Amino acid sequence: MTHQPDNDKKPDVELKITADGSHTLFVPAMNEHYHSVFGAIRESRHIFIDAGLKALPVDLTKAEILEIGFGTGLNALLTCFEKSDSALCIRYTTVERYPIPIEMSSQLNYPEQLHSPESAAVFQKIHLSPWNEWSEISRHFHLRKIASDLKDFVPERGAFDLIYFDAFGPDVQPEMWTPEVFRKIYLASKTGGILVTYSTKGEVKRNLKSAGFSIEKLPGPPGKREMLRAKKTITAP
Repeated sequence: MTHQPDNDKKPDVELKITADGSHTLFVPAMNEHYHSVFGAIRESRHIFIDAGLKALPVDLTKAEILEIGFGTGLNALLTCFEKSDSALCIRYTTVERYPIPIEMSSQLNYPEQLHSPESAAVFQKIHLSPWNEWSEISRHFHLRKIASDLKDFVPERGAFDLIYFDAFGPDVQPEMWTPEVFRKIYLASKTGGILVTYSTKGEVKRNLKSAGFSIEKLPGPPGKREMLRAKKTITAP
């Protein structure tokens, strides 16, 4: 059965313009933005597309992607369009506890900023697709949005090639960045699977390592010196 999540418990959010002209959302109660104020699209491309999606093997024909934090849907939109002219088929699972209302997502200016005639219809389709079931967004991109708290989400073992870890920061939501969470994701990753995230805090690096990942620091997007890419190099016992 399709579950349409209840947005009543979602914290109030405000629409903001970032430095590259693209929108982000701001949560006053948490004093936190969904994306970098130095450029939402620029940040998402740098971390999740360039350091994540483009790091997958070039001969891969099917990729299972897990996103922690659906948020505005920007990462899903960029992922869909990045591989639209390739043979890669993407199955994209995203977990979100507090989905934003449709009336808010319809105000986001990503399609205009991407200068792609097709992106507006695709972005709308991403947000209007039902929760907790698979939807075909395009021939090569299938989406499953899961309305759940991360602690209640039980992923299939060894299922994912790539993880976008895009939760609110560890200072705001420390429960999202624990060794237990990263161990769950490690077990859900295929051997050789990649995790990318914007946070380089010491505790994040330690928790990823304790879960079993090897990690590397990469140059960050504008406004951030570094980011992290982690990899599952051995099969979990």
